[in-house]
Parts: sequence; structure tokens; C-alpha cells
Amino acid sequence: MATQLSPIDKAKFVAAKQATQYVEDGMKVGLGTGSTAAWLVKCLGEMVEKEGLKIKGIPTSSRTAALARDVGIEVISLDEAKWLDLTIDGADEFDGNLNLIKGGGGSLLQEKIVATVSDQMIVIADAAKSVETLGNFPLPIEVVPFGWQTTKTLLEETLIGMDVLGRKVTLRMNGDAPFYTDEGNHILDMHLNRIGNARKMSLVINQIPGVVENGLFIDICDIVVIGYGDGRVETRDINEGSVEENRHDFVETENLFADLSD
Repeated sequence: MATQLSPIDKAKFVAAKQATQYVEDGMKVGLGTGSTAAWLVKCLGEMVEKEGLKIKGIPTSSRTAALARDVGIEVISLDEAKWLDLTIDGADEFDGNLNLIKGGGGSLLQEKIVATVSDQMIVIADAAKSVETLGNFPLPIEVVPFGWQTTKTLLEETLIGMDVLGRKVTLRMNGDAPFYTDEGNHILDMHLNRIGNARKMSLVINQIPGVVENGLFIDICDIVVIGYGDGRVETRDINEGSVEENRHDFVETENLFADLSD
């Protein structure tokens, strides 16, 4: 029941609900990965079931693909889609210029590819993800397993000349074993605390041998939809320079979201 959701889940839900207004019949839509993106997939599934919405979903992870199929969204590959109308995804952090850190869920490579080949990228997030300067959330770096420790050393050496407050780099684990992405790669998390020049950081990191991609999304996001626990929603459009506020009420009815949590 919607009224049983925690404030943080209410915030995620209303952001996802608001973002569905950008989705139209016949669209090819990139579906993000993570807890907030899962709310979006559920909302779209409800529209497919109750309103007859017809879209093709391009998921950014195997987890999202499975959820999309479960709620009745037609899933196709990026190669089939070729180009997308829209991608809606979450973020671990976003700043005032709508630059992002993504990859907390381990799907940054697919997320960046899908977002880049979309006419528009919309980020849905709770208000806690808004920051003045990126870097408090660890920056994920996807690296090939071969020589990953060497790649880690090269990253640490590169950070010496960068405008950051921390230089710790750790291998992401899944229990006692290294975490593997859908592409079979590892994730190195860079604990920087503050990134003074995100654009330079992104360019420099991607020149390091062994690095596949980094979790900085620069000049990719067009709109961010921010949800609050009381039902308020704020929509910031970087291209229009506009800020719009809305509100979604919660009603005590059974819905598709009862099984979703962080």
C-alpha cells in the first residue's frame, strides 16, 4: 500500500510517477537500473496493463530486463532499437548542472551507452541525491579483470595530480568474491569525497589501460525529477532553464508497488 511506504520510497515513487508523463505510445525507452529505476519500471508496467501503453523497453541490466518482462513491458535489445526516444534512470549523485555519478548498482557501462544514444535522458531521484559538488558518493570505474590491480595502481597514481579530497580505491565485492558486471568486468570504487573538475576527471580516467568506462555522466542528462517524502516533485530542465513543482497524493489502495523496497 502506498501509505505504508517509507518517506524515501515515497520520494522515489513520486519521482518515477512524474517521469512517466514523458513516455508516449510507440516510444523506445531506455530503462535504468537500481532501486529508483525499478519504481519507474513498475509504474510503466501499470500503464501497460491498465491504459494499454505500447512501448519497447531497452534495459540497462539483466535485473531490469527481468523486471520489465514481469510487468508486461516488451523488451528489445539496443541493436534492435538502434536509437532511443528517451532514457529514464536513477543517479547516485547529481549537481546543479545535471552532471551525475552513476554505477552504484554496477551497470554504469550499459547505462551510459543507452543514455548516450537517446534523444533525451531523464534522471529520477530523491532529494538526498542532490549535491553542490560531485564526489561524496564513491565514483565507480568499470575495469577488465585482467591486471585489475595494475589498473588500480595507475588510477591511484593519476589521482595525485587531480583536484580531489580523497584517493582511496577499492575493489567492489559481492560477499567474499569480487563483484562482476553483466559484461564480466570488475568495479573499482574511488573514494574521492570531492571532485573539483569532473569533466577532466572523466577524460583522464578513460585514458588508463584496463579502464572500460567511468561513472561520471557529463552533459548527458537533460531533466532531473526530484521526489520528496511528502509527495512533492520538482522537475529541473537544464535545456529550458526551468523548474516546475507538482504533487502526488497517496491513497490507501493496493498497488503494484507493495513489493518494492531498497
